[in-house]
Amino acid sequence: MVAQASAATQRPGTTRTLLKGVDGAGTVRRTVLPGGLRVVTETLPTVRSATFGIWVGVGSRDETPVLNGATHYLEHLLFKGTARRSALEISAALDAVGGEMNAFTAKENTCYYARVLDTDLPLAIDVVCDMLTGSLIRPEDVDAERGVILEEMAMAEDDPGDVVHDLFARVIYGDSPLGRPILGTEKTVTELSRDQIAGFYKRRYKPEHLVVAAAGNLDHRKVVKLVEEAFAPVLAKSAGHPADVRRGAKSVRTAGRVQVLNRPTEQAHLVLGVPGVPRHDDRRWALGVLNAALGGGMSSRLFQEVREKRGLAYSVYSYSSSYADSGVFGIYAGCQPKRIEEVLGLCRQELAKVVADGITEEELQRAIGQISGSTVLGMEDTGSLMNRIGKAELCYGTHLSVDDMLAKIAAVTLEDVHAVARDVLGANRPSLALIGPINDKRAAAITGLLAQEEPA
Repeated sequence: MVAQASAATQRPGTTRTLLKGVDGAGTVRRTVLPGGLRVVTETLPTVRSATFGIWVGVGSRDETPVLNGATHYLEHLLFKGTARRSALEISAALDAVGGEMNAFTAKENTCYYARVLDTDLPLAIDVVCDMLTGSLIRPEDVDAERGVILEEMAMAEDDPGDVVHDLFARVIYGDSPLGRPILGTEKTVTELSRDQIAGFYKRRYKPEHLVVAAAGNLDHRKVVKLVEEAFAPVLAKSAGHPADVRRGAKSVRTAGRVQVLNRPTEQAHLVLGVPGVPRHDDRRWALGVLNAALGGGMSSRLFQEVREKRGLAYSVYSYSSSYADSGVFGIYAGCQPKRIEEVLGLCRQELAKVVADGITEEELQRAIGQISGSTVLGMEDTGSLMNRIGKAELCYGTHLSVDDMLAKIAAVTLEDVHAVARDVLGANRPSLALIGPINDKRAAAITGLLAQEEPA
């Protein structure tokens, strides 16, 4: 691995090779432009495609209660037109070359991207950069898109398997930024004004908070030149340096809470979990292995105990999510309402077992193999590569090669897994979010059941 310094220490106008590939393939370079804009690329000469993305260091956790949903609202509005292109011209430009363009909003970042043939990369750069730097955010577009977002929220509300995860975030983080929904609420979205959203855009979409990432059959210098030209008016007004917008961020976490949402659903949906680890915590590698063994695949303990042996659920899995200063570890299951207590008991039992005894050597090796394979297979296209280098630059400031990541995973020991199980799963009483046809009396009984000691 090449010794790396963060972009904050790199002089504007310079380029550094962060990872050296073989015959050019896999080489990762970073250029810091005046104003703090970072351009990171990974070269893959053997493909005929390229993916270009712009990562913004802003997400729903950066919103005040009144602005909840503004980041996602803004994501929609950037597709509605610029001084150079109408909404139709933005979409038609990529459609005409068979390209794909989209965006997503998360808790701590937003990403706009396009995947095209390598020969059409200049077009993708021009269109996406134009959206980021020249959005008009017209009042009529704000009003029109409001209805679209409310429909998106209604669609999400119709899927209790999605809603339960938002409910669990509220259970763990309360009424704090990480606990609020990314889409916002019907009230906040209805009341957001054009000026509020435009002000949010002006404050947050600054060069020092942006990372441009591109992967595929490309030339780093050409990408930098095109990006610099597209951002020229914005860079001329900025005297910033690459910034970590998460510095000093603090989240509120709770444990042992239960929230039940009574709905006439065919299935009950539950998430049982505890506070996890932040993304810079070295224990994340061991927690990833633990997650794979506990509920990360068809051979995992939860899948075998809950689905295969007893047929209590179709979908059951565990997961780990990390943020700048915190994280969560959760178990999801969807089951018949009459089976809630039985499924909860099994989940708690499996948690108690790994806290007490860890996992076996066979499970360790299987989990390491599973994560290693999925890591490599997940990097087989330019979109995945762009996501990897963009998020690595924005969230970590350094880049690991595939071999470095595989080495980190392979180095996890049984003792590491047992220690993180005790530290994370055993340190706090689990919290629960539950959606289904559950009356108040039963909800109280489930709450009482969860408050009891973990089953042996």
